[in-house]
Amino acid sequence: MSDELIRLSAAELGEKLAAGDVSSVEATRAHLDRIAAVDGAVHAFLHVEGERALETAADLDRRRAAGEALGPLAGVPIAIKDVLVTKGMPSTSGSRILEGWIPPYDATPVTKVREAGLIPLGKTNMDEFAMGSSTEHSAYGPTHNPWDLDRIPGGSGGGSAASVAAFEAPLALGSDTGGSIRQPAHVTGTVGVKPTYGAVSRYGSIALASSLDQIGPVTRTVLDAALLHDVIAGHDPLDSTSLPMAWPSMADAVRRADVSGLRIGVIKELDGAGFQPGVRQRFHEALELLERGGAEIVEVSAPHFEYSIAAYYLILPAEASSNLAKFDSVRFGLRVTPDGAGTVEQVMSATREAGFGPEVKRRIILGTYALSAGYYDAYYGSAQKVRTLVQRDFDAAFAKVDVLASPTAPTTAFKFGEKLADPVSMYLNDIATIPANLAGVPGISVPTGLAPEDGLPVGIQFLAPAREDARLYNVGGALEQLLVAEWGGPLLGRAPDLTAHELSATEEGAL
Repeated sequence: MSDELIRLSAAELGEKLAAGDVSSVEATRAHLDRIAAVDGAVHAFLHVEGERALETAADLDRRRAAGEALGPLAGVPIAIKDVLVTKGMPSTSGSRILEGWIPPYDATPVTKVREAGLIPLGKTNMDEFAMGSSTEHSAYGPTHNPWDLDRIPGGSGGGSAASVAAFEAPLALGSDTGGSIRQPAHVTGTVGVKPTYGAVSRYGSIALASSLDQIGPVTRTVLDAALLHDVIAGHDPLDSTSLPMAWPSMADAVRRADVSGLRIGVIKELDGAGFQPGVRQRFHEALELLERGGAEIVEVSAPHFEYSIAAYYLILPAEASSNLAKFDSVRFGLRVTPDGAGTVEQVMSATREAGFGPEVKRRIILGTYALSAGYYDAYYGSAQKVRTLVQRDFDAAFAKVDVLASPTAPTTAFKFGEKLADPVSMYLNDIATIPANLAGVPGISVPTGLAPEDGLPVGIQFLAPAREDARLYNVGGALEQLLVAEWGGPLLGRAPDLTAHELSATEEGAL
């Protein structure tokens, strides 16, 4: 029974809970058992909230039995990326400088999740302060890709994606600054969505780059992502960048998915050299399916996208150097006192030396330099001008098409250590996802199968105009249905079809 429960989609599990076929305690215990069985090898979680999760589930079962009307995801377990603060639960953002810190409040998306009756299982691993594309920069060790334990699960939100891919949780929350939801989804065979900037509150999200960060869902199906999106989206007066608008139901957009007459623009700058052959093959196969489903495929150009990475890696470090200045050893978090006590400045220096990892230090130094007197206009100012050009490319493209498409990332999951010695090669992994963050538009990554050369998952990315998130769920849901029909069975990357790629019985028994 427990094995069956962990392989249900969140929507299916929600229906069984509503019908009384299973209790929330049973569903929660099944996922906690799965975590206990496999997370020693996967390392998706930094903290598991087992006892509290079961207590919350039991309370929800009592409310349901009393006849209380509950939402479609009530009683469904969820994992939370450690970038979101959680009351009474450690929140470290993957850094030693926040080790052991327990916040006195919940981030707004966490509050909404709790109010909807979802059951937080714990906090997932991530690159320190969301700086990375592989989860190798976590201060607490890397997360492993459930498809191949010797490979990365993407980053910065590799823990959330791996927890969903390994059936440790049916849903997870992530954050996307330059692709940190979509790129892990690509390499783990999951669905990842970056909503429109301002669609989901960032209140309580430990900031990396405030003009780029966005919270979003990580799931195994497009419908599950839409259901979670409906829970967490909406205006929040605590977040000054939150959009004051009513959002349509994303779940409804999936249920009526139809691409007849939809114009899909293929970004020619993101479909060529530098992309693994198997990634491009699955991308074009997906486009052919959509075309057979009634969509019109149009090639479009976004000439300034090639400058996105350079602009991003000036804007992000600049904002990060400002945001991370709060970690000063004085107010909260780690404090390291040098021999002989020392001044506040010396304590601050010693604390940051011990508490920040090498990638964080690299970006703080780069950002501080870019913002320094004499260099601001040459670097940060120029990067913001490029950002405007990228936004204009999107405007021009969306004047011709309804959504844009590209491979989500250039390659399948690479092996641990493969790119650590060359930070630039790591940064290039986000070439397809960064433009959406610079422009604030929404994006979704949907699994399209396995690359033939290595048998690892790949995904297709769709981008829509700002505030048109429902279009992504429409096209993503339609593609998912077309892939199911094409293969005569469930989409690869969805439960229950990762069984051949899970940990072997021997490996599970050794945990």
